Amino acid sequence: MDYAFLGVIAAVLLGSITSLWTARVQATHRLSLDSLWVLVQWYVTMMLGFAMIYMILQINGHQVFTPSPNSATGERLALLEDSLYLSGMTLLSVGYGDVTPIGIGRWIAIAEALLGYIMPAVIVTRTVFDWDHR
Repeated sequence: MDYAFLGVIAAVLLGSITSLWTARVQATHRLSLDSLWVLVQWYVTMMLGFAMIYMILQINGHQVFTPSPNSATGERLALLEDSLYLSGMTLLSVGYGDVTPIGIGRWIAIAEALLGYIMPAVIVTRTVFDWDHR
């Protein structure tokens, strides 16, 4: 059941990525608040989606990250907090602190970090292409 949920999460993440190419950009501005809002929504979706992937894998016995030393062992709320922290740190920065990816989690973190770095460029590129097209 949990692995089916991982498939749903992956589909939502893929849909979120592809939605950037189908979003409408206003013709009056090259970069607008609408573009910024789309980017913010994308980051929130990616952070929550990857956090759920980390959490589901961790619950099912796959060691994908080292929990923070001060979190209660086995508590779902602490696990959710660590998963969100790991996802946010991976997507929005370059460093890790007390929660680090291990095993297959390192490869998931690489994919998340790559998306975090290229998506602002995708938004700008999409906006410039739309502007030039008009």
